[in-house]
Amino acid sequence: MTSETASLRSGTSIASARNFTDDTTAIPSLVNAEYDDETGFENTEHTEGLDKKNTSEDAEASEIVLEKNQLADIPNGGLVAWLQVSGSFFLFMNSWGISNTFGAFEAYYVETNLSGKTASDIAWIGSLQNFLLLMIGFITGPMFDQGYFRSLIVVGTFMITFGMMMVSLCTEYWQVMLAQAIVVGLGSGCMFIPCVAVLPQYFTTKRILATGIAASGSSLGGVLYPIIFHRLEPRLGFGWATRVIGFIMFGTQLWVLSVMRLRALPSTGPRKLFDASALREPPFVALSIAVFFGFIGVYVPFYYIQQYAITKGIFERSTAFYLLPILNAASIFGRIIPNFLADKVGPMNILTPFGLIAAVIAFSWMAVTTKSGLICIAVFYGFFSGTFVSLPPSCIIAVTPHLGVLGTRMGMVFAFCSLGLLIGTPVAGAILDSAGGFNGTIVFCGVVVILSSVLVFAARLFKTGLHLRVRT
Repeated sequence: MTSETASLRSGTSIASARNFTDDTTAIPSLVNAEYDDETGFENTEHTEGLDKKNTSEDAEASEIVLEKNQLADIPNGGLVAWLQVSGSFFLFMNSWGISNTFGAFEAYYVETNLSGKTASDIAWIGSLQNFLLLMIGFITGPMFDQGYFRSLIVVGTFMITFGMMMVSLCTEYWQVMLAQAIVVGLGSGCMFIPCVAVLPQYFTTKRILATGIAASGSSLGGVLYPIIFHRLEPRLGFGWATRVIGFIMFGTQLWVLSVMRLRALPSTGPRKLFDASALREPPFVALSIAVFFGFIGVYVPFYYIQQYAITKGIFERSTAFYLLPILNAASIFGRIIPNFLADKVGPMNILTPFGLIAAVIAFSWMAVTTKSGLICIAVFYGFFSGTFVSLPPSCIIAVTPHLGVLGTRMGMVFAFCSLGLLIGTPVAGAILDSAGGFNGTIVFCGVVVILSSVLVFAARLFKTGLHLRVRT
């Protein structure tokens, strides 16, 4: 046991359920929930006493309520709380942000040392990187629940920095796969669950907005890192352009390590890697499948819009590059503004319509033949698709009974959804290389994003029924 873990566990309070003080999510055995027809929001009353024959779930819930009563209020602001947001911002920037940069690397690989590979072959590098980013949440989630927050960040910092330095030396396909896909992917995965799971310890009423601000770091990384690579590669060469990105990542991670801290442990006991009870909860299952399909389709434009612009003769090769930064820049606002609204009306109430609009924009992509039209597609798709990264963690919180299992459940969802990231863009690349062409790739993107949005709405109905004005 690390000294960090021991010191956290020595306190008399832990963080279970504190973040649900202002939420409508409640433990069914302890709370009788009713809907107010005028407001559309839940009113709750605590029942008195528990029978000795309560189930294990009721006993756990009783312990959670007892712990919650012993805790001081969550700050919902202040210097320390917002420092955590700044740290999470850079964690997103160096995990999802570097993943969002892969489109720039792919364009380089296609024309240089990996020119003998197909678009689908090269897409597997970025897909495997994204897959590992989410997949190891199955392990890092329970580790976070046990207090290994700082250890995960230290390991992640080393791996992403080392991985990028190794990428700068790669000349063969297998080398790039090992360094960029596996090493950087695993390092990013060590940091992802901590950067979203720590914020509920500092925010309740502003939690979704704080998560959105943090998640915008991935979009900023997707803007800065491709531009840095594009501008430096002709002058310094591929190796030093990649090393500069690695040094920037390392420098920003030092800030993360200096400011980020857990307030308290969600649990004092060992955590499970898998919470089987979640599979008996229809909202959780529907949401997991929804995010799975969302991740299959949502990144298709990020990988292929630049290639589309060049192939169709809409942009020159030197200027088509900027479509990816435009997509990511618009996504910054698409992660802050919707999250601000989600704090008012609920994350699933925002994710559903935004996903449907993103799908409509994707279908519109087929008709674009001008520069201005393609820039508009990049801006609007970037904005509306931004919710697919910033809101799923808040949706998972909304269907999770208490924070003691939050890390485990996030790990479960993202491990499953990582399969979507693994297969999504390579399948789109295979469609592109076949008779389907760009139209087939675009239709594939739009259909799975629509399916994802419908399933998010189904998860919401499972949770609240037909009470359409409920905040969830």
